[in-house]
Order: sequence, then structure tokens, then C-alpha cells
Amino acid sequence: MATVRLNEVIAKMNLENLTPQIDVTKIKIRQPDINRPAVQMTGYFEHFAAGRIQIIGLVEYSYMQQMSPERKDEIYQRFLSMDIPCVVFCRELEPDELFMKYALENGVALLMTKDATSNFMGEIIRWLNVRLAPCITIHGVLIDVYGVGVLITGESGIGKSEMALELIKRGHRLVSDDVVEIRKVSEDTLIGTAPKITKHLIELRGIGIIDVKTLFGVSSVRNSQNIDLVIELEEWSKDKEFDRLGLEEHYIEYLGNRVVCHKIPIRPGRNLAIICEAAAVNHRQKLMGYNAAQELYKRVQANLMGGNRDDEDD
Repeated sequence: MATVRLNEVIAKMNLENLTPQIDVTKIKIRQPDINRPAVQMTGYFEHFAAGRIQIIGLVEYSYMQQMSPERKDEIYQRFLSMDIPCVVFCRELEPDELFMKYALENGVALLMTKDATSNFMGEIIRWLNVRLAPCITIHGVLIDVYGVGVLITGESGIGKSEMALELIKRGHRLVSDDVVEIRKVSEDTLIGTAPKITKHLIELRGIGIIDVKTLFGVSSVRNSQNIDLVIELEEWSKDKEFDRLGLEEHYIEYLGNRVVCHKIPIRPGRNLAIICEAAAVNHRQKLMGYNAAQELYKRVQANLMGGNRDDEDD
């Protein structure tokens, strides 16, 4: 199961640690969801999602302020004795001394942000959904082509990296070469990233490793990209039939999500970079409601119907 250390959350969300005595590097976040413990402050702890990040907003804080000292002692002690990773106070609200006391006794980190509660919740949920999403690694190259995330796959040595280099020279952006980490962030979205060790690097046989960011500038790379289209490179064979019309979409599945896949035959003289650009633009055009293959089919059908009517007139 994927986890995120709390110190990473603090750094990413620019949080202030109110309990520096607690080692936040040992606290792990395992769930992308958060919890606002409003009903818990009233004493209802049934179905309490204690393993989530707990967020105190203005409503919860105001209720806590009007609680009696005896009630605070009872609720705080019970709330903070559970297996809570941390409590975040929004709008620069600060916990009282009793809350701080029980937090330190139970090793619960207290954090603070100046952001409004809703804004902070939206941002941290979005980030955690990506970091904690199911992840696989595959052999391939991921390129941003006209805003379309194109995953290039194929056997080792078939020319994926060379194709990527040509696309970069044509103004497109590299995400990852050789190894792509794929995360499922929703039922419809896959995001690809590069492992830290190979980030922004391309391996070219006969030359070695090149740093794309250094050679072509920061505009030639990006850190992540949705995977919208897969291009699978194959050796050309006269005995194999390849799709020539594209009336039906073919798909490949990663982590339960289907992605449109085109199998492109490799043959001397074919400009694979231009083919990849055309595939990306054609994919965008289909998403906008226009399919050139279906348009051709309609024209052929209309032509046949017209020819039949001419025959009947004769």
C-alpha cells in the first residue's frame, strides 16, 4: 500500500508544525480522504475515520471554544487518544493548551495553515489522490504531444527513444523515457510520471544518456501527464494486417482503465514523429466529435445509395 510521510505533506502544503517535539518523518498517511471532526466534538465517535487527516475549520473551532472545561477534557482526551496521524488547524487558528497537552501525550502532530478550510481541503485531497493512487511501472516512453499524453510502447530497441527525441526537437515535451510510472487517480484518469532516478533523461543506443532538460531547455520537459493515447510500435510484416480505416477503436487496459491504442508498423522511410503527431491531433478531433473514418464511411454509403438510384432511373 502506498504511503506518504507527514513531513512531505507539511512541505507540499506549506504547513506550520505546532508540535516540533514529535518526529513527523515517522508518521505515514495512508488514506487520501480527510475528516472534519465536527460530530466527534459533540461526543459521537461511532464510525469515526481516525486514520484520516483531521481538519479543524472555523465551525469546529468555534464549537470547541464554547465547550465547558470539563467537556473539553473529556472530548479532547478521547479524540486525541485514537490513532490520528495529525490535526490541521485552518485560517491560522491555534489550539488551546489542553488540546496541545493531550496531542503531545498521544504523539499526534498539530499543524496550522493560513488557508481557508474549503481551499485547503480541495488542494490536499487532490494531491493525496495522486500520491496514494494505485501505481504500476511499464517499459515505454511518455510524451506530451499537443496536450495529448502519448505513451509509446514496443519491444526494446525498436526506436521508442529515437521517436521521442524527434518529437522533442519538434517542440513537444518529454515526461519519461524507458520506465513510466502509471497511477490511477480516478476511474477515468491515468497519470504518468518518471522515476526520480531517470527524470528528464533519455538513453540513445550508441550515444548513451542525454539530459533533455539541459540540452533543449525547461520547455521540453514536464513532470507528469495524463495518459490519453497509446502507440504500440511493431515490426512491419507483410503477413500481418494493420488497421487502415480506424472505424473501430482498439484499447489497452492499465489498472482497470481502458486507453485508446494504435499499433504502428515500423518500416524504413516512415516518419514516426509525424505519424505520432497526426495520431494525437486525430485523437483530439475525435474527442471534439469528428471522426474522419466515420465521415468516409458516410460518404461511401451516400455514394452507393446515389448509384443505386441512378440504376433505377435507367
